This record gives sequence, structure tokens and C-alpha cells, in this order.
Amino acid sequence: MEQKKIISARNISIGYGKTKRAEITCLHSDLSFDLFKGELTCLLGANGSGKSTLLRTISASQHALKGNIYFDNKDITTYKEKDLSQLLGLVLTDKTAVGGLTVRELVELGRYPYTGFFGQLSKYDKDISEKAMIDVNIIHKADSYVAELSDGERQKAMIAKALAQECPVFLLDEPTAFLDIESRIEIMNLLHDLTMNQGKTILLSTHDIDLALLLADRLWLLSKDNGLKTGVTEDIVLSGKMDNFFKSENIVFDKESGNFYPKLKSNKNVFIEADTTLYRWGKNILERHGFHLTERKSDALFSLKLSQLDSISIEREGKEVRLSGFDELAQWLRNYVAGSVSIIGGIGGQI
Repeated sequence: MEQKKIISARNISIGYGKTKRAEITCLHSDLSFDLFKGELTCLLGANGSGKSTLLRTISASQHALKGNIYFDNKDITTYKEKDLSQLLGLVLTDKTAVGGLTVRELVELGRYPYTGFFGQLSKYDKDISEKAMIDVNIIHKADSYVAELSDGERQKAMIAKALAQECPVFLLDEPTAFLDIESRIEIMNLLHDLTMNQGKTILLSTHDIDLALLLADRLWLLSKDNGLKTGVTEDIVLSGKMDNFFKSENIVFDKESGNFYPKLKSNKNVFIEADTTLYRWGKNILERHGFHLTERKSDALFSLKLSQLDSISIEREGKEVRLSGFDELAQWLRNYVAGSVSIIGGIGGQI
């Protein structure tokens, strides 16, 4: 079954229109994309790549310089503001002046597209707001002032407000910015659950690449040089498109781990034998000390065998040294780099 496209665009240009102080500024041209129903899509890009501008353009907060964006096959700029607010929820990073409101009052603001002229909330409106707070696990803070919330709790409250709007589509601009690791994971899990369990369509910009690779159904890669590249997360990774995500030649993407690493230059080759987990961290400590892993033992200055955390052996020219942990290994590597390979503690001697 073909997936339903909620928002689509072909060959649009985004940027800023002419003002009294500046001419037209075009950040990107010929951008094409589709946002699919019930999916979590993560927009990745360096600072200044135009992520926020793209989100504002999609939400009709600012006009495209060229071309049209369609929501359910209708030009998004032709929707009345009230109608669009019932279809699309926008959560920005900017901290709005809502500190004097309680969480309940903030979330209930999401119901105003549905209220009459006097903005009176019905029991149904209050029930919807209550459910939104329960869904994002912020109900216990309902009567607390927004100013009293942590950054993570504040972000949950803003998402609850968007939920109360009963919008099928959410756009979020860096919802995990400035949050600690626990809050970042919690917010990303929450957004993933909203797509999986409530059928919401969510597009968010983020710098949390590791979480995006884990939870996003699709990735949008935006860069000044390459424009916008979109696709299913696994296709993007395996196609090599992540390899050119950063312009710097000193950063490389590792398909095995799904992480970016500094590119370390070294001609000191080492061969390593270990299971998957120990290999990962053995590689980590070796590269940190300026060594490079080789696939051929014959090319190595020495070989490292990791049987378990407290059983490490180094072999060089037929001689072996045994170490009892990564602390001793770090000391041995530092001594090797310094030109002295004597063991400090552990079993063995010089090699």
C-alpha cells in the first residue's frame, strides 16, 4: 500500500524577501520533499544551513520565494489561519513569555482554534487538554507555573499544547536543544510514540544525530552545498549520503556504529583481536593514543588481544606482555609512544 503524502513540494526556493534594509536572500533553491502520514522525520543540518527557515516556510509562517507547498494537495498559503492551526502544530525553540501561566492554562491555549468568539472552554476542550498532559507525562505539573519547570518539562508542556490542538502534523524546531541527555531521550521517545501509537506526522530539526538514526523513519539532510537529500533512514546511511554531511575532511561517518568521529591520521598500525564490544573500546583507546587499526597482522607494529576486561595481551616480535585492564593498557601505550615500553604493574616485562 502506497503511503499517504501529507505535505509535498517540488523545486521550491526558501529564504527572506526584500525589505527596506536588505535585498532578497535565497538560502536554497530547487528543494523537493514529501512528508508521509504517521512517520517521524528528522531534519539534520549544520548551524546556518536553513533548517529553521525551511520549517517556518512549511508551516506558512513565511512564504516560499518560489514554488508552492501543498498540504493534502492544497496550497498551504490558501488555508485560513484558524483552519491551518487545526491541521498543523508548530513548536519553536524560542522561549515565549508564558512563564506566568500554569501548565494547564498553557496547554488549554491549544484549544482556542476550536472555541467561539469569547474563547470559552467546554468540558470537552478541558478533557482534551487533560489527556494531552497525560500523554506527554506532564499531568503532575498541571498546576505549576511554566516558569517553575525544567527545560525538559517545559518542552513537554509545549508538545502537550500542540497535542491539544488535535493536529495531525507537528513541526518542531530543535525540541531537544539545551536539554540534558535524559530529557533528550525522553522527548525523542515521546515523539516517536506519538507517530507509532497516535498516527501523528512529525517533522523535527535536531542535532541529536544518534537518536535520529535510531528513531526516525526518514531523514532530511540539508546543507548549503548539497541542498536537501531525503530518504528512509537506513537507505540514507547505507547509500553513503551521511559521508558528506560535514564539509570537514577531519570528520568521518562510521556506518557500523552510526556515529561521526574525528579522522585521526596515523601510520602506526595495530592489529586487534576481540569480540564486538571489546573491539569497539579497544579501537577507541588505540586511536586516542594515535594508532591505526589494520586488518593484516603482518602490517602491525604489534597485536592486541582482548579476551575480557581483565585479560589483555600484547604481542610483538614473538614476545608477549599481559595486562590486567585498560588502565595498564593506557599506560603501556603512552610508554610506547614515548619510546619506552616497560610495563607498569601487571604480568610481563619489556618488549
